[in-house]
Amino acid sequence: MERSLHGARVATYVYFVLCGTLMGAWVVHIPAAEERVGISHATLGGLLVLLGLGAFVGMQVAGPLTDRLGARVVVPATAVLCGASLVLPGLARDPWTLAGALLVFGACNGGLDVSMNAHAVHVEKAYGRPVMSGFHATFSVGGVLAALVAAGATSAGVSPVATMAAIGGGSIVIALASVRALMPSASATSAALVAGETDETCTAGDVKHPSPAVARPGMAGRVWLLAVLALMVMLCEGAANDWSALHLRDVLGASTSTAAFAYGTFAAAMTAGRLLADRLVARFGSMAVLRHGATTAAVGITLVALGPWMWTAFTGWALFGLGLAGGVPQLLSAAGHADPAAAGANVSRVAGLGYVGMLAGPAVIGWLTHLVDLNHTFVLLTLLCVTTAVGARVLRTEPDRTPHGETAGVGH
Repeated sequence: MERSLHGARVATYVYFVLCGTLMGAWVVHIPAAEERVGISHATLGGLLVLLGLGAFVGMQVAGPLTDRLGARVVVPATAVLCGASLVLPGLARDPWTLAGALLVFGACNGGLDVSMNAHAVHVEKAYGRPVMSGFHATFSVGGVLAALVAAGATSAGVSPVATMAAIGGGSIVIALASVRALMPSASATSAALVAGETDETCTAGDVKHPSPAVARPGMAGRVWLLAVLALMVMLCEGAANDWSALHLRDVLGASTSTAAFAYGTFAAAMTAGRLLADRLVARFGSMAVLRHGATTAAVGITLVALGPWMWTAFTGWALFGLGLAGGVPQLLSAAGHADPAAAGANVSRVAGLGYVGMLAGPAVIGWLTHLVDLNHTFVLLTLLCVTTAVGARVLRTEPDRTPHGETAGVGH
């Protein structure tokens, strides 16, 4: 049983890496696609909205399907579809075909995203200790792998469509090879593993994890509160993704090469934070990690907004990434554990609304630049982080986790 659980965890890591690699393979080829299709930055921005729309739809479909059919069916199916659809943007030759390709690829990627997160929730429950943030850290590893492969292929003269086809084909093979390690029915298997190991509870270190419970009254409302918090956290992430480098270049006068390190600093800090977050959650609880993380992020982005020096900007972006690191994994975990029988549907609600925030962040900041300077628009992100810190109390309503014997955090 221990070996099968370890295998399920390893397989979950594999699918997170695949998801990050597939999305990264598209991202690094965006300039080539824009040039091939012959569109402007503005048109490309509009087409990228379709990618997000497709992802949102895919999330809403895949979540309930995962609850109904099980992760062993939905996770590899969406991974295969995502791998197969990756080549479509590479084949597009006009705006219309690119629009359709992005819609399909986005839907497949969103489906994989939600189904693997739902499976991760059940793996975490079976383990009896926090492991969700570690899964999300490996998603970033996938993006790095995609960038390295694309760079090597480009230097060797391989065309973008061939590179995307190769990455997609390789991902399909790996996805199919990892199927057997997945839990056949996530909810049932997780419950059996927990019950088999500890009867009523499973203790890991200082953290106790009761067996899956029936959804409590008012749980649906709390899931939507988690979704709103996810929207705010991911709006902040989206703003950092698109505006961090521009902030250094346009506000502080950095060179383009130096400005690129702003996003690199943010992303590296976020990855490091996710690698550490599980241990912090096990010791202090999800609520504390979300609250103090959001507070740290608020301090960081305030430094970015008001600091006049380069070092304050880099420090601020690092604190911002570090503070946001544990937010989304814990919110998704909380949604999945709220009702194990509907983990997929609940994760899809939180991830879907969060994705709306990710897409809206760059647009909201862009609109605000018509009213105030770019750095001053980041005050909005400070307010969102402070609101998230206050709203972290919603995680206290999940009494399953009891670090040091006290109720705090989300039930696992």
